[in-house]
Amino acid sequence: MKILIRLPNWLGDVVMSTAFVASVREFYPEAVIDVIAKKELAGIAALIPGLNKVHPFSKQDSKGLSGVYRFGKNLRTEKYDLFFNLPSSLSSIVLAWATRTKKRIGYGKEGGFFMLTNSYKPAVNLHRVDEYVNLLEQFTGKAITNRAVKLNSGALSSQKKEDRVLINFNSEAESRRMPLDKAQAIINLLTRTFANINFTFIGSTKEAAFAEEIIAGAKNKTMIGNAAGKTNLAELAKLMANSAAVLTTDSGPAHLANSVGTPLVVLFGAGNEHNTAPYNKPNLTIIRAARLECEPCVKNTCRLYGVPKCMELLDELQMINALSVYLHHA
Repeated sequence: MKILIRLPNWLGDVVMSTAFVASVREFYPEAVIDVIAKKELAGIAALIPGLNKVHPFSKQDSKGLSGVYRFGKNLRTEKYDLFFNLPSSLSSIVLAWATRTKKRIGYGKEGGFFMLTNSYKPAVNLHRVDEYVNLLEQFTGKAITNRAVKLNSGALSSQKKEDRVLINFNSEAESRRMPLDKAQAIINLLTRTFANINFTFIGSTKEAAFAEEIIAGAKNKTMIGNAAGKTNLAELAKLMANSAAVLTTDSGPAHLANSVGTPLVVLFGAGNEHNTAPYNKPNLTIIRAARLECEPCVKNTCRLYGVPKCMELLDELQMINALSVYLHHA
């Protein structure tokens, strides 16, 4: 049997979909499993255990629904038996239809249900990981109890963790990004508290300037590095696996760290941790101020205060206490 899975389009969602891929592998142990991944995320998709091949997809190379259709049509020679569609967007359903896969399974959103052979309704108020796995449960009619998010980091399990804490104060959504003044206050407290730890900022190339701006206002610059824009996602996963802990906003890197087992402190504001928090509970601490009636608003911008006040109200001492536990055991 040959199975094709269309992965989601965001880093955090791709990481959370690894539990779904593992469940498919458990149901079909002899199957060849390939995935379609956004071109920018193909490197991280390649770290998902149990995959045969990654098909990179780019909207720039395959523009519009006609381009999506052509991309899917080119996969017909693979003769897939099952196509699981996780994004549930119209374009991804068109892609599934174009492959002529025998059974095309997905959530019938955005009016594309007629192009799926097996269309289901998503259950409400599920964590994103459970929402993905529930698609397989509805298709097979069997419950799945063993769920875990995991990537192959390339790091050895016996390798000693370095005395390093990775920090990510960025996010695609402005409402989840740490305000500059708050970020500088946090890093100054961290460097005063943990004298023997190196703190390294991470992020994409476009986020490197923000990290530099934070560092510019820091008091102990010799203890701070900036790796933002200097690693690809696979390299970042390995860096995380070799670090003592990660302190991050609600973002893709939070899920990446969680998937490789690194102790993790996640700072929540606008996002809803009940739906999108990192899934693996060991070595995970979630911090929320919970002092505003609007939390969580799940909006990408703060329309009430202009700046993400829910992030400004986060307690730095809670961060220190959480990191202290993980650094003590590192």
